[in-house]
Amino acid sequence: MRKESLTFLEELVNTPSPTSYETRGQRVWLNYVQQYADETSHDDYGNCVAILNKGGGPRIMLAGHADEIALSVNYIDENGYIWVKRMGGVDAIVSKAQRVTVHNAKSSVLGIIGNPPPHMQKIDGEPKAPKITDLFVDIGCNSKTAAEKRVRIGDPITVNQNFEILHKDMAVARAFDNRIGTWAVAETLRLLSSSKKKVNAEICAVSNTMEEVGLFGARQIAYSLKPDIALVVDVTHATDYPGLNKQTHGDIKMGKGPTITHGICNHPEVVKRVEQVAAKSKIPLQHETVSATSGTDTDAVFWTRGGIPSALISLPNRYMHSPVEVVNLKDLEQIPKLMAGFSESIKKTDSFSVKI
Repeated sequence: MRKESLTFLEELVNTPSPTSYETRGQRVWLNYVQQYADETSHDDYGNCVAILNKGGGPRIMLAGHADEIALSVNYIDENGYIWVKRMGGVDAIVSKAQRVTVHNAKSSVLGIIGNPPPHMQKIDGEPKAPKITDLFVDIGCNSKTAAEKRVRIGDPITVNQNFEILHKDMAVARAFDNRIGTWAVAETLRLLSSSKKKVNAEICAVSNTMEEVGLFGARQIAYSLKPDIALVVDVTHATDYPGLNKQTHGDIKMGKGPTITHGICNHPEVVKRVEQVAAKSKIPLQHETVSATSGTDTDAVFWTRGGIPSALISLPNRYMHSPVEVVNLKDLEQIPKLMAGFSESIKKTDSFSVKI
């Protein structure tokens, strides 16, 4: 991977961006994309947009969500321990005994999620999985008064696990879901800004907020932008490790390229064009399907304003919604190439509609 692009990815992933508190990560994203865009902006809720070839047509929205799953301060007890609420799909099992950061209005407070040693855990019968309400954060204070001087109710909490190369093209971090999406749309803008091919479309690269708690940011920005076409980038579950049933979850491998999703929110003509571009550019594609909803921003985008033709492109991700998500960087590099090729393939007269 290009050195500057890897540095950008690492900074994006390491910058805390808890859902509904994404501003720090959004500033990193805007600082990077402004060199490749005609203009950049953000709305009242922090959804960020970088536009290339303003005034072109049709208008393409390339979107990834900036937020990561997190916890928040819910209650501080008399002994100074913090009890939490979930913001997004946090797994209580993998959260125990983790170092965390509580983000207050002015600074950051180090804490740990407490976990009694196995010698002192009383288990009757089969062990029971912990619930979020069982988790408490220790910030080293011995009273409620002392803790309240450092944190307050509502402060977001993120896990302290940063980007590292695991081996060769394999990388590990806590929040590839979904910094890889915002990285990919930014890199697509970079590729298109230096492309020798004529780009007819107006390209709107979007880093949107609040996906993890209800797909809210994508709904807001898709309504405002009124795109003619949308490509959404997110992670998907890799199923190439022990303990997973492929008959249930599909066969998605690391190192075999990104996935294209079929069905429901994925417009068949947009999907067809993505497949054509991938074949022409010799970009490997894996395939997956959905039965009801995709669980991604594509669900919100495709029903906005009467229906925006949309498609979901995903990066295989092992151990999703854990502090140790693992992705293949070569798979990731294919996504900007695919979206850039899609954007370059669009003619001014192109529209996407099913044929009846």
